[in-house]
This record gives sequence, structure tokens and C-alpha cells, in this order.
Amino acid sequence: MKNFVYIIGVLFTIIACSTSSKNTIAATDHQIKASVNDTVRIANDSLEYEVIIIDNGFNYWLASQAYPRNYYSQSYLEIKNQLYITEWNNRVLQPQRYNPNLYEMRIDYDPFINYGYEVNYLIYNYMIYFQNTYKQKLTGYVPSR
Repeated sequence: MKNFVYIIGVLFTIIACSTSSKNTIAATDHQIKASVNDTVRIANDSLEYEVIIIDNGFNYWLASQAYPRNYYSQSYLEIKNQLYITEWNNRVLQPQRYNPNLYEMRIDYDPFINYGYEVNYLIYNYMIYFQNTYKQKLTGYVPSR
């Protein structure tokens, strides 16, 4: 059984369904072509995880605004990700209270799995980007970059 971490942006919707051994991603050709430059994908078959970030503008923001890799320690990123993702998942379960177009899909993040620095770095930066871009506050102080 694979563990998946999905972060899907609001501007492009991709329906992701996972089963025990299959993944089906359905999207139109137009969505795929439009999102190629704004898709960040990291996969590690040995740990059986995958991160897909699709949001128009995230790559640009990551390159121009985010602190460089190794600025934060991995343990710092893991703690922040656990807080952000817990609140994100709570909002997914409350579509009447929070915009279901922003919180479309639950994120499967297990704090007992070592996803490595790169995965945690990208998730953390996406959470910062998301909060600043869509004027959301998941928890505590939200840095501007």
C-alpha cells in the first residue's frame, strides 16, 4: 500500500484516486499542458510516497521568494508541516465553513515516516505560498516568504 501526499492548487483541478496498487489521474489535455510548468512532482519508490503540487505561480514563487534549501532544519520543517497539514485536513472536513475550492483534498502526511528534506521543504513552502496567496491562516504566524 502506498502512502501519498497530495497538494492540489485551486487553479487546476486534477482528480486523483488511489487504490491499493493503482493510481488514476484524470485531467483534460488542456489542463495537463497548462500545468506542466507549474507542476512539482517528487517520488521515491523505495519509501512509496509521491508529492504532486499543482498551482499556477508556485514554481515562480519558490524560485523567487522562498528561503533557499537548508535554511531550515528538517525537524523544523516536519513540525511546521504537521501543524499546517493537521489544520488543512480539518478544513477539508468542514466544507460548509471553509471554501471547498481551496481545501479540495485531504493530505496524507504521516509524521512517523521520514520523507526526507526535499519533500518537507516543498510541502512547507507550498503551505506558506498558499497562506499568503489565498489570504488564509492555517496556524500561528505566517511568514511572508
